[in-house]
Amino acid sequence: MFELLYLVETRLPRMKNTLPKRSLVMVAALSICAANSLAQKIDTSPDRVKTDFEVSFPRLGTVMPRNTAEITDSNWLIGCETLDRDFTDYEQYKTYIAPLGIKRLRMQAGWDKTEKIKGQYDWAWLDRIINDATKRGLKPWLQISYGNHNYPGGGGSNLGAGVPASPEALAAWDKWVEALVKRYKTKVTEWEIWNEPNFSDNLENTPEKAAALHIRTIDILKRIQPEAKVSGLALGHIGLEYADAFFKSLADKGKLKLFDNITYHDYTYNPDSHYPKVMELQAILHKYAPNMPLRQGENGAPSGSGDGRGALGEYEWSELTQAKWDTRRMLGDLGHDIESSVFSIIEMAYTNGPINRLNYKGIIKSDSTKKIIRPKIAYYSIQNVTSIFDRSLERIKRVEPTHNQNAVPKNPTEVAYTKGTDRSLAVYGYQHATTKKQLFTIWSDDYIPVESNKTRNLTFTFANSNFDQPVYVDIISGRVYEIPASQWKKTGNVYTFTDIPVYDAPILIADKSLVKLM
Repeated sequence: MFELLYLVETRLPRMKNTLPKRSLVMVAALSICAANSLAQKIDTSPDRVKTDFEVSFPRLGTVMPRNTAEITDSNWLIGCETLDRDFTDYEQYKTYIAPLGIKRLRMQAGWDKTEKIKGQYDWAWLDRIINDATKRGLKPWLQISYGNHNYPGGGGSNLGAGVPASPEALAAWDKWVEALVKRYKTKVTEWEIWNEPNFSDNLENTPEKAAALHIRTIDILKRIQPEAKVSGLALGHIGLEYADAFFKSLADKGKLKLFDNITYHDYTYNPDSHYPKVMELQAILHKYAPNMPLRQGENGAPSGSGDGRGALGEYEWSELTQAKWDTRRMLGDLGHDIESSVFSIIEMAYTNGPINRLNYKGIIKSDSTKKIIRPKIAYYSIQNVTSIFDRSLERIKRVEPTHNQNAVPKNPTEVAYTKGTDRSLAVYGYQHATTKKQLFTIWSDDYIPVESNKTRNLTFTFANSNFDQPVYVDIISGRVYEIPASQWKKTGNVYTFTDIPVYDAPILIADKSLVKLM
């Protein structure tokens, strides 16, 4: 039944021009019935992720997920976007958030949804969400956007809309922002201003116009809630010229320093290919605001292809390749000291067209009526990341792989690997703040995630390292394995691991103390 439902949800849109209308109605009805009858709870078994990934090491167990309440702080955020446009239903997925192990939720505040009648605010929809989330120990990161159709020059309520521009609309915007912040200041401490202004229709949102809206908005925010943490820009892809002009406009008026971070969204088919451009964006930002951090505010891959919605559609994605992409992006961002938000918690049903279309980037599967079906592989793989990587781990700043055959690192924080070094690897290192025990993340980073789980064996040498009992972890499945004594050795503080299976998803070589097992 799940297989039938998947086919209906992914193939129905592209069949709409070839099937009789009566057949389409019957298939859509079947989809809804199947979804309602098969909504699946979270699988907590050790084999909750089933793939054909295999290694010959003795299995020790599976990563134990940690609930949000068990994690003090971490690098991660989860996208709960589009509630302001009713493309998702918070009631459907609210119980699935805390078990994911992520505290911070990205949401849009929705001026147009709140002020449907000019001059009248209806906060009921947002009250329900904010109140429930905070009761669960979650922390909303609330984005102040989009425009409002009631006001001439008020901007649109959709992605790509222009920012409010007329005097009347800007005055109404100011009034709404003030009311919004006053209402939620005891429950919301992190905010973001607008979403992807550089993608505006007809190029309405110039950098200078976007900066002006940021200035008037953060001035209101800081006046009412001085301790508020505010993110700016939410740059769609990485438009360096746009960003430079935006930063300059804020800096010239002495306002850039009021922001806590600058956010960007960069959808690339290979999740590891964009870091040179991210570093360029960081360099431009630091011209105007030295040491201000970047935050990756929205990224994810689909789990299916076809006539869906959103970025990265031109590829035959699956649940497996989605999980590989999402975990590579999360751990790649962590390896660059960048906070990282996963897009998104659930598939989005876009209802603003002739037929409902799903954005398959959700890590929970839904149907076209926004009903939840089940968590995907990515949901469980992300649980594995959040269970292990919290603020108790500190990044080892310099982990530089070399291609020297049989090399021993000269630099104390360098890692050398041998055998089959014809491909690029992502290698990042971490140590526990207290115990100083270490782990290293490793994956092949030179291509788009593929359906195959075929591995290649490499030998790694880590200098100045600290392991008592090293284990091997497959992040996608969460399976944890013993590294046989015959395949690792310690010489002084240099550890060598022989014939370690590597593929295009993250694996860990970790001290066992850093991985909680079930």
